[in-house]
Amino acid sequence: MGKTLIIGASGQIGKMTTQLLLNDQQHVIALVRDKNKLSDLSSSYLDIIEQDLESDFSQAFDGCEQVIFAAGSGGSTGDDKTLLIDLWAATKAVNYAKQYGIKRFIMVSSIGADNPDAIQSDLKPYLVAKHMADKHLINSGLNYTIVRPGSLTDEDASLKITTQQPSERNEAKISRENVANALLQIANHSTNENSIFELFDGDKPITSL
Repeated sequence: MGKTLIIGASGQIGKMTTQLLLNDQQHVIALVRDKNKLSDLSSSYLDIIEQDLESDFSQAFDGCEQVIFAAGSGGSTGDDKTLLIDLWAATKAVNYAKQYGIKRFIMVSSIGADNPDAIQSDLKPYLVAKHMADKHLINSGLNYTIVRPGSLTDEDASLKITTQQPSERNEAKISRENVANALLQIANHSTNENSIFELFDGDKPITSL
């Protein structure tokens, strides 16, 4: 297995995914704005690149086989950061991936990104950004997997998921640890090309992805 570039490796899901890949003795390039946020990770399989996603971060793709885009502007930022990170940085990442011949691009998107108009809330700018970034990836010609998790929780990983949206809105959720384990499964084992699916806590093993 070649190197995996994780963009947003210091975020909650990104860091969990980084640790899981390292535990599996996978080579990881962790792209972060502040490398101190990964000071508790130590592995001969880990290389850290410190770079702001609002600038040119193309060199991080050199020598990598696949990319996991797990970066996000965060709930406490304004629409400007949503535009710059969730849309523009994601779009640039897709372009860089094409430039460097990346074999697979795994995008962490969001439930609701398929149709932002269906949700009237303060999250709409975020969902629009995710929608447009997903569209750019879909049209890029890259081999892609787009994962759209439900509402994120801090519960421990059950390692059980479903790709079928629950009928009850309050059940449309998934733990961050389950998302990270799903990303590990996709990165290491999934052979499905150009797939898009929603992801929730459920009763199927993550290995079914």
